[in-house]
Amino acid sequence: MDSMLENLSKTEFISICVRNPRLLKDYLWHTHLDYEICLQTNSMCFRKKTSSVRRRYSEFVWLRDCLEQNALIMELPNLPPWNPFFSPGNKEQVLQRMKGFQEFLESVVQIPLLLSDSRLHLFLQSDLSITKMAKCACGKTRYTVAEAIQRSGSGCISRLEDKASFDSDCESCSSSGLGGSMDTSVR
Repeated sequence: MDSMLENLSKTEFISICVRNPRLLKDYLWHTHLDYEICLQTNSMCFRKKTSSVRRRYSEFVWLRDCLEQNALIMELPNLPPWNPFFSPGNKEQVLQRMKGFQEFLESVVQIPLLLSDSRLHLFLQSDLSITKMAKCACGKTRYTVAEAIQRSGSGCISRLEDKASFDSDCESCSSSGLGGSMDTSVR
């Protein structure tokens, strides 16, 4: 049995690439960059075997904060440091940040405990906002984590949200294996 698990882990892969920075204008003078995160895997932990989403720096910070709650005493990899003088026009700074994001994500997906966090799966494989990822992970949406990931990019989630009735009884949530989530509140 152990040798079978060893063989599976040797052939299993999770490949992450952070690329294609895009400058977006929020309003008037404010701009930000977002980055494409491409994932390709044969791991049973992931719902989709290939995916592509766009995320910005503040969303990476949110993810790290979420994972830190789940990791307890485990040391998490660092994100590239926030720089008040970061210039989207400075190619070297942009490349360094992308490299830091990629190293962070590559390290995170090597930690089995973190792979069980549904927020990581939503971050990597859905186009939901931070608010919607948090609600979905806690079971406060009409769609499951698996549905959010499967329907990412298709517009189906927004149609489901039109009918959504958020469950305000959910006081806490935890992640379960394989990217699902479960409500752990007592009713």
